[in-house]
Amino acid sequence: MTATEKAGPIRVMLVDDHEVVRRGIVTVIDASPALTVIGEASSVAEATRRLPAIRPEVLVVDLQLPDGTGIDVMRAARELDPEQKMLVLTSFDDDAALRESRAMGAAGLMLKSARSKEIVEAILAIHGGGSVWPSGGAQDELELSESDRRIVELIGEGHSNREIAEQLGIAEKTVKNRVTVILQTLGMQRRTQVAAMVAARRRAGWK
Repeated sequence: MTATEKAGPIRVMLVDDHEVVRRGIVTVIDASPALTVIGEASSVAEATRRLPAIRPEVLVVDLQLPDGTGIDVMRAARELDPEQKMLVLTSFDDDAALRESRAMGAAGLMLKSARSKEIVEAILAIHGGGSVWPSGGAQDELELSESDRRIVELIGEGHSNREIAEQLGIAEKTVKNRVTVILQTLGMQRRTQVAAMVAARRRAGWK
C-alpha cells in the first residue's frame, strides 16, 4: 500500500448480521474523521465475496453469523492478506472466543456494549499495531510449558521440526509429538496457524 493510499481515513469493513446493530456501529465509526466504513456484510458468504474487492485496513467482525462464524471470515481475510488487522466485536466474552480470535490473528476483542469512543479507539489502536483485549485476556498464556512456548516461537520463525530439535538439543520425534500437543492446546489444526498467531503477536508488540 502506498503512502498516498494511507493518507485518508482508515478504511474499515464491518461484518455483523444484525442490521440495527450494524447500522449503529457504522454510525459510530463514520462519526470519527479518522475512520470510514468502506464495506459491510451480514454473513460469512457475503463477507468472503466482498473482501477481495474491498481490502479494508481494519476488519471488524462479529463471531456469531447465520452461516458460520467470524472465525471463518477472519480465516478468509488472512488467506487474502496475512497482514490483515482484525477486531472482534461480539456480545460474548468467554475464553473460547478469546482463544479462537487470538489463534486466527485478531488483534483484539471488544463487547458490543462498549462505549462508542472505546470502539473507535480500539480500531485506531489496532491499525497502529496495538492490541485490545478484555482485562486478563491477552496477557494470560495458554497452558503451555516453557519449552512448548519456545517451540511455538521457533515455529513462528519458520523453523522445521528438525531445526527446532537441533536448537533445543532434543529428538526430532519429541518435537513432532510436542507440536501435536501444542496444536491441541491452542485449538489449532496446522502449524501455519501457530506461525500466524506468533506473527500477529509480534506485530502487536507482545513478548
